[in-house]
Amino acid sequence: MGHGAWSAADYFDRSAAARAAGRDVFDYSHRAIQSGHVHVHASLDPLALGLRESRDNAEHPESNAILISLDVTGSMGRVVRGIHRDLPRLHELLLGKKYLPDPQVLFAAVGDATCDRVPLQVGQYESDNRMDQNLENMVLEGGGGGQKTESYDLAFYVAARHTATDCYEKRGRRGYLFIIGDEKAYPAVRRAHVHRLIGQDPQVDIPLEQIVAEAKERYHVFFVIPGGAAHGADADVLQFWEKLIGPQNVIKLQNPDDTSACIAMTIGMTEGVVAPAEVQEHRDKPGGLGTALGRLMDAIFGKTVTKPIDTDVTGDRRL
Repeated sequence: MGHGAWSAADYFDRSAAARAAGRDVFDYSHRAIQSGHVHVHASLDPLALGLRESRDNAEHPESNAILISLDVTGSMGRVVRGIHRDLPRLHELLLGKKYLPDPQVLFAAVGDATCDRVPLQVGQYESDNRMDQNLENMVLEGGGGGQKTESYDLAFYVAARHTATDCYEKRGRRGYLFIIGDEKAYPAVRRAHVHRLIGQDPQVDIPLEQIVAEAKERYHVFFVIPGGAAHGADADVLQFWEKLIGPQNVIKLQNPDDTSACIAMTIGMTEGVVAPAEVQEHRDKPGGLGTALGRLMDAIFGKTVTKPIDTDVTGDRRL
C-alpha cells in the first residue's frame, strides 16, 4: 500500500457529495447502528490481519509510517469526526510544510474487547485519499465498558506485531504511533481477544508494559487526551499514561478540534523541523490554524521546550 497522493479536491468533493445526498460522512456506521447489525467494514477487518505495510515506492521513495489509533467509545466519536474534518489541515502541515517526507497514514480504531461488538478496526497505510475512506468506514460504536478502561492494548499489539515499515526496516527510523483516547488501558493483551479478533494465538496473555516496549522499538509513541472527552480531566488517567510512556509523550488538549494539528506539530517537533519560535510567530495570525497553534503551544511545547531531545540507539530523535 502507500501509492498515490492525497488530494484536497478529492476530499472536498467526497464530503460535498455526501452532504448533497443527505448522507452522514460516516454512512456505514450510521446504517449499521440503525439496523442493529453492527459488523466491522471489510476494509478494516482485523481477522487474519497479517501485516499492514508501509513501503517505499517510486512515488514515495522515503516512506514514513504514521499509525493513528482512535477510541470510538462513548463521547470519543466527536473526535473521530473532528479528525476527518481536519484532514486538510493535517496534510497542509505534514506535506505543505514538509514536516515529514512521504507520510503514509494508517487509521485504526479500538473499543472495549470485553463487551463491544466492534472493538478493533484496522485500515491500511495509505498516501492518498484511501485513508479518508478507511476513516469513513469506521463504526463509531459509542460503547465501552463504563469502567474507565478500554482496549488500547490491542492498538499496541497491532503496531508491535502486525506492521512492517520500510522507514524502520531499511533506515532504522521509527514511525509514529498516536493513541487518541481518554481512559486507561487494560493491564495485558488478552490471548482470547487476539484469537477472537485477529485469528492468531499468542499462546499467553502479554503484559501491557511488554507490548508497549515492543511498539516503542518501531514507533515514537504518544497518547493524546482530547479536550471535552468524558475522562479528559481525570488525573488518574493522566497519571496512568505518564507512568506508562513518559510524561513528555502524553499530550492533553483543551479543544478536541486541535487533534489533527497536534499530530502534525508533534511530528514536526520530533523531527526537529518545528521550533517554538515558529509557532509563536504564527499563533496570533487570524484563522483557525493560528488559533489552534496557540493552544498547541501550551499543550505540546509547554511540556517539551525545557526537555532536551534525546537520541536513541537507532540514531533518530525522540522527545
